[in-house]
Amino acid sequence: MKLLLSEIAGCLGVKTKDEAVITSVSTDTRKIREGSLFVCLKGERFDAHDFINDAVERKAAAIVSEKDVACSVPVLRVESTHKALLDIAGMYREKFDIPVVGLTGSVGKTTTKEMIWCVMNEKFNTLKTQGNLNNEIGLPTTLFTLDESTEAAVIEMGMNHFGEISRLTNTAKPTLAVITNIGVSHIEFLGSRDGILKAKCEIFEGMKPGSFAVLNGDDDKLITVKNDSLKIVYYGIENENCFVRACDIRQNGLNTTFTVKYGSSSQKVTIPTVGLHNVYDALAAFTVGICHEIEPERIAEGLSKYTPAGMRQRVKNINGITVVEDCYNASPDSQKAAVDTLLALGGKRKIAVLGDMLELGESSPELHASVGRYVSEKSIDMLFTYGELSKNTASAVTNPKTDCFSFDSKDELTEKLLETLEEGDVVLFKASRGMKLEEVINKLYGEWNYNE
Repeated sequence: MKLLLSEIAGCLGVKTKDEAVITSVSTDTRKIREGSLFVCLKGERFDAHDFINDAVERKAAAIVSEKDVACSVPVLRVESTHKALLDIAGMYREKFDIPVVGLTGSVGKTTTKEMIWCVMNEKFNTLKTQGNLNNEIGLPTTLFTLDESTEAAVIEMGMNHFGEISRLTNTAKPTLAVITNIGVSHIEFLGSRDGILKAKCEIFEGMKPGSFAVLNGDDDKLITVKNDSLKIVYYGIENENCFVRACDIRQNGLNTTFTVKYGSSSQKVTIPTVGLHNVYDALAAFTVGICHEIEPERIAEGLSKYTPAGMRQRVKNINGITVVEDCYNASPDSQKAAVDTLLALGGKRKIAVLGDMLELGESSPELHASVGRYVSEKSIDMLFTYGELSKNTASAVTNPKTDCFSFDSKDELTEKLLETLEEGDVVLFKASRGMKLEEVINKLYGEWNYNE
């Protein structure tokens, strides 16, 4: 990165008599190096303005501040440092005339991002959002890593409230947008699935007319989207009107093979993971590849290289027990999809460990119960729940073949699992990130003397 301080000041609409060469932008003093621009963000529990002296000591070249401060380096005074961070990132992004895939959705964003990256990286040197850096701090952080070697980017956009995707897309300015689905995640803040649809479709605001929008054509809300300025391309499995469709879906161990039909052509694809939801994610990535004129064989090759990110559906075999780690996040749709994955993995007994799903608002008890009814329909052998809300999940199970246990203590849950699990079992762990269900997994691994 190389930006002039005067260039940044012009972007922010402020004046400065000083000049400096900015080689990085940081909101964290621990990451400041010589030439950094330190943007002082304020949150509910912190105020980075308190660390300006530390930033200067670490050789920051300049400061962006909401306060008048006296220090030995130039200070750009703004009304909102949060807005300033987005504005600077947007200005920097416009220096790169490259394909930028922006994606959002209620479920499967990160898996879809990883699969799109696998596809795009077959043709372009592609940057991608790292981890969960998909908010108004993380997205600029990603954009600031663009450099002369970057030929494309895949940028994930998350949100809790109206307006957030709008600000992110107007910063990232995607040349193609993907929306995976419209579920009930964050319905507490957005009111309804129609509200969620409206919030997700804000992604179109940062796009030029004629750009591609890749949407899930099996989603009842997304199929209603109208936008005359964009080229909408649908993918799906059930909807025969989708341009890109998967058929002949077969699972073989931990792999899934299917045929993708697009237009009058077809391509066989194998992904190293299971579950119908992952087929949808792969279809989104395949469609993105077609829109970028990547050869279908190369798209398939890219998808074959996919590996799960973080705590998302990692499958391990320990002492003859198959463990499915899926503790990054959860919604009713993703918990039901995880149950389907559990059923697809073979083994003897199918055991689900489900924790609370957060940010579901007033509908939370019923939405948890809906998962319990789904578990009941699928005849899971055992259900363990953790958390107060998930008691609604257990209480909704009416299938006498499913044994249910509810816990408020992770230690007690762990102890019961140690007593219960035996060779040949398949056990799934799924909960919202805030429940930290991975702590139970780690305790089990410790008792089993398992080290990754």
